[in-house]
Amino acid sequence: MTHCKIVLVDDHALFRSGLKGLLARRREYAVVGEAADGEEFLAMLPSTDADLVFMDISMPGMNGAEATERALAMRPELKVITLSMFGDESYYARMVEAGAKGFLLKDSDIDEVTEAIEAVMNGGSWFSPALQTSHDMSAAIPDDGTELPDGLSLREAEIIAAVCRGLSNQEIADELFISKRTVDKHRANILEKTGCKNTASLVVYAIGHKLIEMP
Repeated sequence: MTHCKIVLVDDHALFRSGLKGLLARRREYAVVGEAADGEEFLAMLPSTDADLVFMDISMPGMNGAEATERALAMRPELKVITLSMFGDESYYARMVEAGAKGFLLKDSDIDEVTEAIEAVMNGGSWFSPALQTSHDMSAAIPDDGTELPDGLSLREAEIIAAVCRGLSNQEIADELFISKRTVDKHRANILEKTGCKNTASLVVYAIGHKLIEMP
């Protein structure tokens, strides 16, 4: 398990206390700072050697996206996991643009928190499965001739949107009236073109490139 120094940024002290308690169950993790808003976090950042930040999206004053963007300008190696609630979807693309690598529900258990930390600290992305399956993410494929990113085809963009909705390869095949083998091949091509390693990173990629519409 990765050793990690963590800062918690959230305007609710009770939530920070609860998350800190969860993290205390793992000896590899150490909470080295807390902040109630973006300004407080940025002020303390130069004096901390944190590896990772749990960042609330909506806070008084400076929001999570702006705080993330400014923090990464100061410390590009810093990892940011977004703390999310249902209803925050409109902020997701902005958080990805700012540099966030993970999205974690605020009511997640310690196992999911650990999985998110490990994924992000090892260079990957994390997107809470509960968020993925609880929202109807639909394809946002341009019909004005706009070129898709990384040489993706329209069919590949459709499959990405289906993956983001939590569908299996067989379910995607049934929905698109193609064979599962064809879906398998498309998914392999998608991962190669986008550089994504798994479904979580593909969801974050899709949000960042606006290939899906959040409800």
